[in-house]
Amino acid sequence: MTTRTNDLMEAIHRRFNSGALRVGERLPSIRSFAASMKVAPSTVVEAYDRLAAEGYIRSRPGSGFYVIRAAAQPPLFDLVPVADRAIDPLWVSRLSLDADATTLKPGCGWLPPDWMPTTAIRRSIRRLTSAEDSILTAYSNTRGSQELRNLLARRFSQEGLDIGPGQILLTGSGTQAIDLICRLLLKPGDTVLVDDPCYFNFQALLHVHRVKIVGVPYTPTGPDLALFVEALSTHRPRLYLTNSALHNPTGATMTPSAAHRILKAAASHDLTIVEDDIFSDFEPEPSARLAVLDGLSQVIRIGSFSKTLSASFRCGYIAARSEWIEALTDLQVATNFGGTSPLTTQIIAHTLGDGSYQRHLERLRQRLTRSRHEVQGTLGACGIFPWVEPRGGFYLWCRLPEGRDASEVARAAFSEGIVLAPGNVFSVSHAAQEYLRFNVAHMGDPRVYGFLSRALGHPSPCKTLAR
Repeated sequence: MTTRTNDLMEAIHRRFNSGALRVGERLPSIRSFAASMKVAPSTVVEAYDRLAAEGYIRSRPGSGFYVIRAAAQPPLFDLVPVADRAIDPLWVSRLSLDADATTLKPGCGWLPPDWMPTTAIRRSIRRLTSAEDSILTAYSNTRGSQELRNLLARRFSQEGLDIGPGQILLTGSGTQAIDLICRLLLKPGDTVLVDDPCYFNFQALLHVHRVKIVGVPYTPTGPDLALFVEALSTHRPRLYLTNSALHNPTGATMTPSAAHRILKAAASHDLTIVEDDIFSDFEPEPSARLAVLDGLSQVIRIGSFSKTLSASFRCGYIAARSEWIEALTDLQVATNFGGTSPLTTQIIAHTLGDGSYQRHLERLRQRLTRSRHEVQGTLGACGIFPWVEPRGGFYLWCRLPEGRDASEVARAAFSEGIVLAPGNVFSVSHAAQEYLRFNVAHMGDPRVYGFLSRALGHPSPCKTLAR
C-alpha cells in the first residue's frame, strides 16, 4: 500500500534521477514543499527523515536539507539475469526467492502464505507486547531459548529420542545448522556423501566448504545400500547428509531395514550422519528415524520450522551428543555472536505450544493429501508421472515424457513467469535431466498446466481438476 510519505519520497527520487537535484543542492523547505504537494508539514518531515536514513540527504541545522548522494545505479547482479546463468544448485533458489507476486512458483520449496498458521503467529506476536524488556533488546543465551529447547526435547522424547535440552542447540536456520557442523567436522578436501538426487542447497553449501561431494543413487526405500557401502570403502567420507523422512526431492521414505543397515555400515566406517528432519511433521505416521535408532551416537539431527510454521522467523536446531553441542556452541558464538533472536524463538515457542498448532498440522496433512492426488491426476493427463507416490509432504518428483530435457522446459517456463525445479539441480551426477520437482501447493493456477501442455507438445491441454 502506498502512503503520502512514500509518494513524496518517490517525487524526490525522480528529481534525483532526472538530474533536477544534484549533490550539494538544497531541498525545498519543509513548509514550501508541504504547500506545493498539498500535504501536512509532518508528512514532509517524515519523508526527509527517511531519505536521510537512506543516506541520500543530510540536515544542516538552521539551513535545511541537502543532497549528499547521487541516485543509485542498478547493481551488477540485477543487470545480469539469474535466469540466463547456467542451471546450477542455486538457480531455483534465487529465482524463487527473488520472484515478484505475479510469478508462479511450482518449483519452490515452501508453502503459500494462506496455508500457514498466521492466526496463531499473530496471537504469539501480540503476547510480546507484555514481554520482558530483555526479550525485546538483549542477545540470546549461547544455546538459545530454554523454553523452545525444552519443547523440542519433549517432542523428541515422544518419538523415542530421550535427550535433555542441553543436547539441543538453536541456530539461525536449518542451513546454518549444517554450516556449523561442516565447520566443526570437515576440512577442505574431505569427502561427503549425499543422496542422488538430494536437496540442491546441500550441494551449494558443501561447495562453499570445498569438500568432495559423492552421490549415492536414491531408491524408493532409501539409498542404494550396495552402492552406499561401496562408497564408504572407496571414498572414506566423513559425513553423510540425508532426509530420511519424506526425502527431498523424491518424497520417498526410508524403510526400517534400510535405516538399520545404513547405521551398521556407518559405525564400521566411522561415518557421521547428518539427518535433516525438516519434513517429519508432514508424515501421517512417523517412519524410521536414524537419530532415534542410533541415539545420537553417530547421527546428528537438524531441522527448522520454515516448512510448517514460517520461513520468516529464521531458526533451526541441532540435536547431537553433548561434546559436539559444546563445540558447536563455541562455533556459533564465534561466527554469530548471541545465536538466535530471542524475539524469533519466543514467537516460535508460543506458536508451537499453542493447542491450535497440532490442529493446523492435521488440516495441513489433509489438504496436502488432496492436492497431491489432484495434481498427480492432472499431470498424468499431460503424460507426466511421479517416480514414487509420497506418504506425505508437498513434493512430487516426476519424469517428463519422451526424454524431454527438464532444464530446457524450466528456462522456457521462466520466460512465461513460472519457476520450475529441473532435476539436474538436485543431482550430483546430472542423471536427472528428465525430471521436475513439483510443489503441489503451488499448482492451483491453470497457467502452469497450460504451459506444460504447450512445452511438451501434448495434443490437448491438461485440465485443472476442481479443488
